[in-house]
Amino acid sequence: MKNTYFDLINQTYYFPQEGFDRSQGNLTFHGIPLMHFIKKYGTPFRLTYLPRIGDQIKKAKNFFHKAMKANNYRGDYYYCYCTKCCHFSHVIEEALNYNVHLETSSSFDIDLVRKLNEKGKINKKTILVHNGYKTEDYLNKIVGLMEDGFENVIPVLDSKSELDRLYNKVKGDFTIGLRMAINEEPQSAYYTSRLGISSAEILDFYKTKVARKKRVNVKMLHFFVDSGIKDNMYYWGEFRKALKIFVELKKLCPTLDSINLGGGLPIRNNLGFEYDYKYMINEIVKNIKEICDEAGIEEPNIFTEFGKYTVGESGAIIFSVLEQKQQNDSELWYLIDNSLMNTIPDAWSIFEKFILLPVNKWNHEYARVNIGGISCDHSDYYNSEDLNQEIFLPKYNPEEDEPLYLGFFHTGAYQDAISGYGGIKHCLIPSPKHIIVGRDENGNLTERVYRDEQTVDQMLQILGYN
Repeated sequence: MKNTYFDLINQTYYFPQEGFDRSQGNLTFHGIPLMHFIKKYGTPFRLTYLPRIGDQIKKAKNFFHKAMKANNYRGDYYYCYCTKCCHFSHVIEEALNYNVHLETSSSFDIDLVRKLNEKGKINKKTILVHNGYKTEDYLNKIVGLMEDGFENVIPVLDSKSELDRLYNKVKGDFTIGLRMAINEEPQSAYYTSRLGISSAEILDFYKTKVARKKRVNVKMLHFFVDSGIKDNMYYWGEFRKALKIFVELKKLCPTLDSINLGGGLPIRNNLGFEYDYKYMINEIVKNIKEICDEAGIEEPNIFTEFGKYTVGESGAIIFSVLEQKQQNDSELWYLIDNSLMNTIPDAWSIFEKFILLPVNKWNHEYARVNIGGISCDHSDYYNSEDLNQEIFLPKYNPEEDEPLYLGFFHTGAYQDAISGYGGIKHCLIPSPKHIIVGRDENGNLTERVYRDEQTVDQMLQILGYN
């Protein structure tokens, strides 16, 4: 009996599933014929499928609005996109097509906001939530937005010292948020996040400092759980602690009308991924409603800052297997035509998982393999031991006319920023070609090359040789 790779996937998961199917024996991604792109553009290449961004935004908004209606919730919901997750104009502009607001993290984000306003992609009513440590340049640019008539600028204080620094720069009334520092998960290297103001100090800080400054209006309480919105004791513990602080702060501060649920919804990182988005969002809304009713206060507006959730599932990276090496009785290596450290640095640095699937040869038998990049670094690999997942891929004969092609999927968040898009890469291995795929008004696929693969001259110029 021949056990093919398709048999393995079909018996292990529900397949096909959203975003993944086969056509003529080869993998498709959201209906994109990957083999057509491979033959047209060669490998490696990075792919961004823009319609997935809108799908994710609409899904989250729909769940929040339905949960609010079901719970008779009287506050509003605001979806913010975190620019740090992926700064590309085609990504942010696609998100803005679905009436989202923006969250920034550094001074250079403000320049990006300015460009979006100049292009008419946002206007001066767009809500701008400013997180992160406030350098002088960052504060000056935030104040500049206020002075230029942006109506919904919300700097969120990351530390108590930022209040006076901001107050001294702003001439009139202004609005702020307060970030509550959360306790990290037990396995963390430290106990309390360095970001935000201690939960034990935030109420006293408001009473002794903020309330005494007549031109300051506190609108938002912000808390951020780095591991995201998960149905576990840790998340619900931090969530309820934030709600308790909100209730106490609301009794002192009438202008407080919003809570910001920093930390994102998860995305699919394997074919067996299960997450009940509807349940989690309904539980969040219901808990806020119940606690506010018990305290006799109005429900706050709910802000979310979804970055990875917004863009993660729009990305893919496609490679060719250049060679297979049997290094001992149990370790078979597939060597691909780029560096994994460069193209999916999250897998190397924090052991992030992605969906890995072959594009072709699904009717071949399968084997357990390790995947190696072509850099000279020992750490340039992707395997099951570190990532706690078995990697099985089709066997193939290197003498076959068609190579084995592999795809890492849902790579749309953070990879370009961490690896340094278009910059100098490890071992001077160039950034791959980048293709943007969309759909026209009739639903037909559109495509364009956003960036060609880096050239030797481009890299040598950065290094000062040209």
